[in-house]
Amino acid sequence: MIPEPLHSILDSARWAPSGDNTQPWQFEVVDDLNFIIHAHDTRDWCVYDRDGHASELSIGTLLETLTLAAQPFGLQPRFELQDHTDAQRFAIRVSLMPYAGPRERALINAIPTRSVQRLPMPQTALRDEHLAALHASVPQGYSLQIKSSLSERWQVARMLFASGLIRYRCPEAYPVHRDIIEWDATFSEDRIPEHALGADPLTRMLMRWAMKSWKRVDWMNRYAGGAITPALQFDLATGLRCAAHVLIVAPSTPAGTLDWIAAGRAVQRLWLTCEAEGLRLQPEMTPLIFARFMREQQMFTQVEKLRDEARNIQQRLDTIWGADIAPRGVFMCRVGYAQAATSRSIRRPLRHLLHGR
Repeated sequence: MIPEPLHSILDSARWAPSGDNTQPWQFEVVDDLNFIIHAHDTRDWCVYDRDGHASELSIGTLLETLTLAAQPFGLQPRFELQDHTDAQRFAIRVSLMPYAGPRERALINAIPTRSVQRLPMPQTALRDEHLAALHASVPQGYSLQIKSSLSERWQVARMLFASGLIRYRCPEAYPVHRDIIEWDATFSEDRIPEHALGADPLTRMLMRWAMKSWKRVDWMNRYAGGAITPALQFDLATGLRCAAHVLIVAPSTPAGTLDWIAAGRAVQRLWLTCEAEGLRLQPEMTPLIFARFMREQQMFTQVEKLRDEARNIQQRLDTIWGADIAPRGVFMCRVGYAQAATSRSIRRPLRHLLHGR
């Protein structure tokens, strides 16, 4: 039995977002005010996390969520990254200390309702007060770049389409796409439910058939335009149909675990602010990931043509955001005024996230 208020804090914190709903963390309770986060990355199976930074970003969202969740109890967490030699695993010791500061109630209330909206959104321009709220949401040193005009959204949408074609044609990405979807589901505790994909029924039916094997996917790609249909639906259409694309820019290019964790905290503050202001958000991370792989010469695929296309993504990203800004981009997303998603990833119960269970 986890003592209160620690149980309530952890139960709220588990709603932090993570790539493909992987939830790369477990909690080890030490006593009433102390616990350890056992974190891991997903590089052993996820091509998009081959350097562990995507998972580190997720850990950052968890730490920011913990900080907010502790406020109603007059507490604030102090985090201490433990020494670690395993590149894929690390621990963070957390001590809950007295807190007399303000309660950020709007963000706290948004923690369990924040979700991903993958459907096309209205193209209604962001109101001035919402633009101001978004810019104010990120921590000191971070900034936002926003592209909202029709020509800018079209430029970003075309880049997303090209990035989508890489994803759907990449054999190393196939196991990820195969395993992260929970078919016939509206909600999923540990994956993405089918009905949250943002695809029409026919596309979902074809996807389900093709994903039975890479041989089927490859055949569809070669002879039936298999990559084009999802790229049009998931990337081009949604990239164009939104209010704006937003890039979180770090003070400097992230250089290690602590930098990526700090960036994740900025991500969660932006996302919760969107939710509190009635905006919806969808991450658009693969262009950033492919561009980083190219800058750092990481061999994410054996297919040379796809690596060439990823270099093109890097060039497009530099053109859109600026060659001095793009390498410092840690999170890209689209935002807009839309209804909350009716199908979404939920989370594993807290009892399943306890270390050693």
